[in-house]
Amino acid sequence: QVQLAESGGGLVQAGGSLRLSCAASGRIFSINAMGWYRQAPGKQRELVAIITNGGVINYVDSVKGRFTISRDNAKNTVYLQMNSLKPEDTAVYYCNLDQRNRGYWGQGTQVTVSS
Repeated sequence: QVQLAESGGGLVQAGGSLRLSCAASGRIFSINAMGWYRQAPGKQRELVAIITNGGVINYVDSVKGRFTISRDNAKNTVYLQMNSLKPEDTAVYYCNLDQRNRGYWGQGTQVTVSS
């Protein structure tokens, strides 16, 4: 199995920054992509950013220019640098790993942005 360990969430004021990390371990042999999703109370989980094994990156429109996803392949770790945070970014952020078309999820880390 694959385990994902997330860290870096917390409480920050609007305009502040946070950096999320997600380290993958276990039976890792062919990662297609790693990414970050988020789920706010009463809303569906949405894709925030994704980076493929080939380095292709996509962001949801609402975070473009503010968030940056990166990946350390040697460490099987993906990062999400979040700048200029807004109250509407408040959510539980989940790390996702896609390996051979099977998805794995982290336990989630809370990000709260106060106005």
